[in-house]
Amino acid sequence: MTLLRQGGSYLVIGLLQLLLDGAVFIAVTALGMPVLPGNLVGRACGMLLGFWLNGRYTFASGGTQRLGWARFSRFIVLWAVLTALSTALVVAADHALGLQYAWLAKPVVEGGLALLSFVLMRWLVYR
Repeated sequence: MTLLRQGGSYLVIGLLQLLLDGAVFIAVTALGMPVLPGNLVGRACGMLLGFWLNGRYTFASGGTQRLGWARFSRFIVLWAVLTALSTALVVAADHALGLQYAWLAKPVVEGGLALLSFVLMRWLVYR
């Protein structure tokens, strides 16, 4: 039952993260920022929201889990690896198809990484 509850919560929070990440990415790249730093800025905004919400609700017992520096350090390493993969894919879409297609590719890329992220967050970060 815990896995089902965590999965549902992770999905809702992930959608919020995706909305924030995508909105920031589109806004900063539409204003002229290149795709690579734009993806980093968008993911950083989503990351901060997701770390706090997932630590407080998804992987906590009754919302009382302390986040702490140990969890954050594991989280940031995992986030960096997933961000490198996300950025490579979004930049590839931009180079191959153009900025508007990179905007469309962004949620597909992030959605594809979500399952991997859930498993790794559950086992490595919020254990």
